[in-house]
Amino acid sequence: MDAKVFDKTKLPSRHVTEGPARAPHRSYLYAMGLTKAQIHQPLVGVASCWNEAAPCNISLMRQAQAVKKGVAAANGTPREFCTITVTDGIAMGHEGMKSSLASREVIADSVELTMRGHCYDALVGLAGCDKSLPGMMMAMVRLNVPSIFIYGGSILPGSFRGQPITIQDVFEAVGKHSVNAMSDEDLDEIEQAACPSAGACGAQFTANTMATVSEAIGLALPYSAGAPAPYEIRDRFCMTAGEMIMELVARNIRPRDIVTRQALENAATVVAASGGSTNAALHLPAIAHEAGIEFDLFDVAEIFKRTPYVADLKPGGRYVAKDLFEVGGVPLLMKTLLDHGFLHGDCLTVTGRTIAENMASVRWNPDQDVILPADRPLTKTGGVVGLRGNLAPEGAIVKVAGMVNQRFSGPARCFDSEEECFAAVSSKNFEEGEVLVIRYEGPRGGPGMREMLSTTAALYGQGMGDKVALITDGRFSGATRGFCIGHVGPEAAVGGPIGLIRDGDVITIDAVAGTLEVALSDEELDARRQAWTPREHGFGSGALWKYAQGVGPARGGAVTHPGAKFERRAYADV
Repeated sequence: MDAKVFDKTKLPSRHVTEGPARAPHRSYLYAMGLTKAQIHQPLVGVASCWNEAAPCNISLMRQAQAVKKGVAAANGTPREFCTITVTDGIAMGHEGMKSSLASREVIADSVELTMRGHCYDALVGLAGCDKSLPGMMMAMVRLNVPSIFIYGGSILPGSFRGQPITIQDVFEAVGKHSVNAMSDEDLDEIEQAACPSAGACGAQFTANTMATVSEAIGLALPYSAGAPAPYEIRDRFCMTAGEMIMELVARNIRPRDIVTRQALENAATVVAASGGSTNAALHLPAIAHEAGIEFDLFDVAEIFKRTPYVADLKPGGRYVAKDLFEVGGVPLLMKTLLDHGFLHGDCLTVTGRTIAENMASVRWNPDQDVILPADRPLTKTGGVVGLRGNLAPEGAIVKVAGMVNQRFSGPARCFDSEEECFAAVSSKNFEEGEVLVIRYEGPRGGPGMREMLSTTAALYGQGMGDKVALITDGRFSGATRGFCIGHVGPEAAVGGPIGLIRDGDVITIDAVAGTLEVALSDEELDARRQAWTPREHGFGSGALWKYAQGVGPARGGAVTHPGAKFERRAYADV
């Protein structure tokens, strides 16, 4: 690309590279080996979530180098930096999970601050684990400089005695072990076999769900979300993204040109069609918030209701992300949804073309059964369902992909933390037919809205996954299966109905009708609310205290700032 197409007088980096007053600033850049020509080219932030916390992120440093080569080849100057991640698989089942959702905000904030502080002109963001994907996309939309998202790729499936396995099988093995259905030796063997490579959890859990979203919403290059982390083709996608970001700078195509209301609807559609994680109902409203678009849990649920479930992916189905990539990737899924009228084809993407234009060369693959045609789906409605009722006036969500029975009614058994419930499950101190209630785990009350995979997987491993239900104002992992309802709002910490129910109250869940009810009158709920007192979460300072002060309800994405609707100083226009 001809470097002359870039007019630095209109780019943020002019504040650090142009004119006599910026000589001190340029001296820092010379100290890092940059040439005069490189200093006066557009500066591109290459933000990576690389760390050694988990396999999800371990390959991102290598991929970032390929991005930088692409940027340089297209006459840009890449500047690499890292941000944090909290990896849910490591944080699961203990207090570490309180840090998970809060990390999404720190990721977005830290990328914003780095970009602002150094006046970078564009952003390529690489992310590998659950919260880092939406966090990076939120930063892109918030900054609104030309941006491309890159997923680090999924892990390869493990093998246990000839059967393919994922991390989900290990969590469920803990449940089997607790009821003496698995030996110490077998548990030791399966834990060593489940994760054989770099990459994020391999099924349609939260990371792969949000990776699918990145293509459907238009922020990632087609096919780039599907390739597993160890595949060398990932470097080609990264190199191309580096080159393509310079095209976006030249054409001034920005994230808010891409992330529109219709693009968000496309994203919700692919989540439902793929049986994706319920966490998408938290992250899509948060991304919308960064664009100043009203798009909450109920908007997401409405799209889920009208979308066919077509992807036979774990945890509800048979296949993992590697299998989807090898039969055609996310574009194959999007192709059948577009052909049958479930996607908006005129949405712009980072290719500079629309969804429909990107899909024009995609051909249906009839020799596979990972994705079914949208007119012959697994089920006619999506794999994720929104609920509402007197127990959840601000909504709740349940993943029904792979479930046969979608109605449940039973007496409540209440717990005021995940630890209390997990202890009861581990000792089988509950009854078949009960609705287990975990509360004070919401965004504010947790604080941090923990995931409950350890508990739900233990139930499933005990063979109780369809014999009890579980509801919480916290969250569930994308690996959760069974009758598990999350995001119940308002949360207990602010006086929501979930904090008012007592052991024995009859709760009825109907995922077909979309309702979540407790058999109590309004008068009884009001009387209990008058007697209710707030519960201390135990954090008096630090990051989690700070998070609890500002976080909003799950319905709106559990966001911590007013969003683009109240924006007065747009970074991209400084």
